[in-house]
Amino acid sequence: MQAYTVEQVAKILNIGRDKVYYLLRTGQLHSIKIGKLRRITDQHLADFVASLEKTHSEA
Repeated sequence: MQAYTVEQVAKILNIGRDKVYYLLRTGQLHSIKIGKLRRITDQHLADFVASLEKTHSEA
């Protein structure tokens, strides 16, 4: 399992760091905390992308 920083996820999704924090805050993207560090796993990313695909396919 791979765990990414907020900055790495922003780069992967081609969005800003603030947008990643917004997605975390609103519960659209999940993460884990290791001490004071926040990490997003590859499974969290896969679940997030799947939820976007599901939302778009229903529209």
